[in-house]
Amino acid sequence: MSINQQRTIGSRRFDVVRNGDPVPPQLRGAVIAIGNFDGIHLGHRQLVETSIAAARSSGRSAAVLTFEPHPRKFFAPDRPMFRLTPEPVKLTILDKLGLDGVFVRRFDAQLAGTSAAGFVTDLLRDELHVGGVAVGYDFHFGRGREGTPAMLAELCRRHGIDCELVPAVAHRGEPVSSTAIRSALAAGDVPRANALLGYRWFVEGEVRHGDKRGRELGFPTANMSLGEDCELRHGIYAVRVGLGPGDIREGVANFGRRPTFDNGAPLLEVHVFDFDGELYGRRLQVEFVAWIRGEERFPSAEALVARMREDARQARASLACAPAEPISFIG
Repeated sequence: MSINQQRTIGSRRFDVVRNGDPVPPQLRGAVIAIGNFDGIHLGHRQLVETSIAAARSSGRSAAVLTFEPHPRKFFAPDRPMFRLTPEPVKLTILDKLGLDGVFVRRFDAQLAGTSAAGFVTDLLRDELHVGGVAVGYDFHFGRGREGTPAMLAELCRRHGIDCELVPAVAHRGEPVSSTAIRSALAAGDVPRANALLGYRWFVEGEVRHGDKRGRELGFPTANMSLGEDCELRHGIYAVRVGLGPGDIREGVANFGRRPTFDNGAPLLEVHVFDFDGELYGRRLQVEFVAWIRGEERFPSAEALVARMREDARQARASLACAPAEPISFIG
């Protein structure tokens, strides 16, 4: 069996099935939620919960069908898109939502050219052997987005596949969307982004070697590249840091170009409070809790250090009074 990834949590398996992988027996007849799931926000969570409820009521497994790369990258490769949850983060969250697995399908010319009818018969019925689907109220699929939710429901009915359409989800009157969350993070509005997500937004990455300047200033940092498409507002944030299973620390982070020194490529620099270990080469999760201030250029290293001390104080205060909700997926 060529399944790329399999995790076991307690007695629960979580299978990641990619193009060309055989569908494992436990995922045959699964009820699947379909979508891009960038962000896995409150609306996406409703889809997932709907599929899990339908699966459990009928004694079937529950899974997600998602697409990589994001279709927008395929159709507009020269227009970078701020990915809220790159594939590794997306899989981390889906794993923790109680699903039995995920189907990751490559979005390429072949898939883009598949008719709406072929999407249901060739992919859902014949390849994935699904028993039911859950999709959003505005789901479109197939060549040229010809397939509508109503068409999906009818095609599924013809082929003996259950289909449930999930209505729009709003939070305090605001429609929940990946676009709205990207906009909030680009403005540094962490509370709004986290409220729409239903969890604290986080990133994952490997700690890379830097110029050791933070250590020289008395604030050693773990440096991570978030990619060219990251549109998070440059500035200082109160963060929680997952160093490994069950090991979650608090800290303060700067995301930006370091204008006081080199104005280089954007980098996430994380100072973990009360930690004196080695982090190079380790993969960390960094969860954003609160915004402190925008990135600034200081007249001297001494002025910067004084401000960093104040940033750390404010970050500790923000973390101390951070509400228990939304939930956390790190650690």
